[in-house]
Amino acid sequence: MFSKAYGAAVTGIEASVVRAEADVSDGLPAFEMVGYLASEVRETRERVRIALKNSGWRLPPKKITVNLSPADLRKEGTAYDLAVAAAVLAAFGMIPGTLLQSVLFAGELSLNGTVNPVRGILPIVCEAKRQGFLLCLIPEANAAEGALVSGIEVAGIRTLREMISILKGEDYRAVRPDTGLAPEGGAAPGLSPGKKSDALDFADINGQQAAKRAAEIAAAGMHNLLLVGPPGTGKTMLASRIPTILPGLNPEESLEITKIYSVAGRLKEGKPMITDRPFLSPHHTITAAAMAGGGKRPLPGIISLAHKGVLFLDELPEFRREALELLRQPMEENQVTIARLHGICRYPADFLLLAAMNPCPCGYYPDRTRCGCTLRQVTKYLGRISGPLLDRIDLSVEMPQPDYRELTADISGNESSAAIRERVESARRIQAERFRNDAIRFNSQMNAGLLAKYCSLGQKEKELAERAFTRFGLSMRAYHRLLKTARTIADLDGSEEIRIRHISEALCFRVMDEARLREEENC
Repeated sequence: MFSKAYGAAVTGIEASVVRAEADVSDGLPAFEMVGYLASEVRETRERVRIALKNSGWRLPPKKITVNLSPADLRKEGTAYDLAVAAAVLAAFGMIPGTLLQSVLFAGELSLNGTVNPVRGILPIVCEAKRQGFLLCLIPEANAAEGALVSGIEVAGIRTLREMISILKGEDYRAVRPDTGLAPEGGAAPGLSPGKKSDALDFADINGQQAAKRAAEIAAAGMHNLLLVGPPGTGKTMLASRIPTILPGLNPEESLEITKIYSVAGRLKEGKPMITDRPFLSPHHTITAAAMAGGGKRPLPGIISLAHKGVLFLDELPEFRREALELLRQPMEENQVTIARLHGICRYPADFLLLAAMNPCPCGYYPDRTRCGCTLRQVTKYLGRISGPLLDRIDLSVEMPQPDYRELTADISGNESSAAIRERVESARRIQAERFRNDAIRFNSQMNAGLLAKYCSLGQKEKELAERAFTRFGLSMRAYHRLLKTARTIADLDGSEEIRIRHISEALCFRVMDEARLREEENC
């Protein structure tokens, strides 16, 4: 007898429906599985056979063949157990096969018949809804996560017997958690974007006005930012507060981030939905594979976990060269591509890169009263960051040591994160209107065609831009990023045109170009 049930395979953050086709026939007793299977999927037959026995269903001695279709799609993971078990039971006539046609199954079986949680439930349920399934049967531990998708019934089960009870029409309750999300473009109630309202705030930082301004520009246009300064000047302090000036997640962004964390198995218990913008700060010993993602079964790396949030690289020159260089392609394409023998995975990687570094090995250059580094040591230290990577950083700013009066000033007069965020949101609304007919959202994402359309310069502005291009020896990419930054500054200023003051301010945040120019002059 033939029967089939439906499961799903997850590739990247998307899922594809898989048919578990079971056939029972006379012959030597056997349980065979085919369909381009990884080793953990081949072991499904033993888990299913023993789980069925321990749940009260003894399979007659027949030849069982299970095919996971389509056969050209690599099947990995343990989420196919429930679908295979349902198909086998229907093939033996123990349950009607008609009960399985509008149901998608996902879950791992223990030998005693209990159902264990699996990764990637959210993309699986999203695909089930898109394909028109009426019900998803998933592990109870994943039920809150799966129930985030509206328009499809989701039931969490603990055992095989519960699965059969639900298929026969007995009552069940689908979990519908309160995600705490605000309407499009707003922050969640009671939360400042990225952090709790009583946590970090820009008002805590005395002085460093240039760095605060650079952070505001970076947040407004999603421009990558590099902070340069000696130890103890507040680089990490400022970086940790940038999420508080970013607008809150909208429901679509939150769902996309949650998909990534679901596939990575990083969702926290009791919190099935990601409602805060990610802030990832890996240690400088991180490997290239951990940064980009990968493994035999490719999982998202740090740059994908920072999607729609901030990736902070402290002590930038201390990172391994290969880990830094792999950032170049994702920074341009907003996704990371992982190629393996069995296929290609693509994970989104649209993040704000924030980096901090000292100006030399000891950290105090050019203060010769404290710095004993030779020019060659300084050049070698800065040379750990390649030119192509620096070209992709829109803003770089120095954070000097504040004087005593700045350090001890009353913080009550400092501007709060809420005030800065209000200007950032205003600039983003301007960008949303500007790019409403384009496939981008931020000034930093403009290509050459859009630059010509939205960043036209007057004669005086062209002359200033030309002098800057020649003096700093800018590459084409660096020049385009200068214009994008000037466009964002103009948006913060409420100006439709890019003026000389906007280009001049953008040039002030090209510290690394000036440092490179000084090195060339000294050589």
